Amino acid sequence: MVLNQLEDAELDVLYVSDLRQYEVPLMADLGGSLGVQPYQAIITQLEEIEETKANALLGAAKAIFTEAGQEDRIKTHHSTGLLVDSLREFERPYDLILLGKRGLNSEYAQEHIGSTVERVVRASNKPCLVTSREFHPVSKVALAYDGGESCSMALEYIKSSGLFKNLEVHIITVPDVKGEDYALKNLREAEDTLSEVGIAPVCQMLPGLTEDAISSYVVESDISMLLMGAYGHSRIRQLLIGSTTTEMIRRCHIPLMLFR
Repeated sequence: MVLNQLEDAELDVLYVSDLRQYEVPLMADLGGSLGVQPYQAIITQLEEIEETKANALLGAAKAIFTEAGQEDRIKTHHSTGLLVDSLREFERPYDLILLGKRGLNSEYAQEHIGSTVERVVRASNKPCLVTSREFHPVSKVALAYDGGESCSMALEYIKSSGLFKNLEVHIITVPDVKGEDYALKNLREAEDTLSEVGIAPVCQMLPGLTEDAISSYVVESDISMLLMGAYGHSRIRQLLIGSTTTEMIRRCHIPLMLFR
């Protein structure tokens, strides 16, 4: 686990098979050049292969914990359907969603994050911890804070969870059109909030563009995990000017805990 304090937590591993991928050839051959029968004959075999794949992946996940002598902590689940729909139903009793940043094709598309990351983060009502490829112990965490609703959720999580009391906590902000006075006010409010539970954060107001300033600070201050609000603007706005969340996932080679 990323945080030492989670070593006693229960972990459930979910694998979702999207069986639509096997129905596409059938739907695409509307011209009837091959006919329906060949596809119907092979779909069952493809579904059996998918079941074997799911069992292998879930078995590998369980083997990691078994090797560490913690097999009692892990349960595995296999579902079929759409990932987002499965997640909405599955996540209810859980406190945190963990997922990898990179997908199966990461070796061929090294500048891209996994295709499911954005969908999961947007759909989940729980904090999502997006993990990087290499594990490093977490000692310094930074909260990118702008006073918004999702950032306030992250701040409250730090305050109430008890996971961060023995870690070095940084609160960083980048002034926007509201100006430096507004940014400084947010920093002071966040600092006061954490001081209530005995956390004395390092507070910094950073100049420059948001993505550049935060990603540089993460590297220069040796931050080992970043917390931030996720996808706070509409999809239309993100199409026009881009998404800070997606850019930070791409740039930062550390785990990110995202809140919506």
